[in-house]
Amino acid sequence: NRTFRAHPPAVEHVSGTAPARRDVFAGVLAALPLDRAIGCMIAGFSLAVGGGLGLIAGFWDRPGSVGAAVSLTIMRVTDVFLAFPSLVLALAIAATLGRGTVPCILAILLTWWPYYIRLTRGEVLAVKHQPYVVAARAAGVSEWRILFRHVFRNILEPLVVYFTMDVGTVLVVFSTISYIGIGVPPDVPEWGNMISAYGDYLLIYPWMVIFPGLAVFITVLAFSLLGDGLRDILDPRSRRALAQAEASTTAAATPAAPEA
Repeated sequence: NRTFRAHPPAVEHVSGTAPARRDVFAGVLAALPLDRAIGCMIAGFSLAVGGGLGLIAGFWDRPGSVGAAVSLTIMRVTDVFLAFPSLVLALAIAATLGRGTVPCILAILLTWWPYYIRLTRGEVLAVKHQPYVVAARAAGVSEWRILFRHVFRNILEPLVVYFTMDVGTVLVVFSTISYIGIGVPPDVPEWGNMISAYGDYLLIYPWMVIFPGLAVFITVLAFSLLGDGLRDILDPRSRRALAQAEASTTAAATPAAPEA
């Protein structure tokens, strides 16, 4: 096809070129800030909203109180959103709002916070009955001080780890919506857009699809490894296990002293 020419990877263009000699690697780098920023922003907003509502739903869930009614309302609304697969619901909302970067972000934002509510509420319920919380309440410490000093500080580790790993999931959903054609406009550099634009030429010019897909894979893998690393650093049990493993390895590697 003389009207559609692309060149394979070479020394000048390590990822090959698209039509009009557009460098594929340059396009991947141009899309990186948008995809990374949207993944962090959506996951961060969901952490703030879902984490806050999860704290309320878990900490003040006492039978016969106003907090129990508020908690019940929050969880029933959460169940309604969780009844639909997040990707399908985001696609439906994005198609309703119309194509564009902002509608695509809003579509994912509206469907992502319920997971953080579930996670936060479960962690709060596991922590708020611990002996140190009961002792603080018996000592007359205010509920707000108990919430932030004793409860929130002890559930922060799983929330941070989940947030870090969730950024990659958001990125995949955002790229999928753009790939289908109801996400960001075609002229916006985005990995899903690049895969969608050149998908018909996969068998002829595979590098134009492989490298944007590889960028998604590497970014998601990087955030997943970061989450695993943070879990090992922040979790005391993981730190103790790593310390014991290192001590065992050192003891096994140290030669025994010769007998006199």
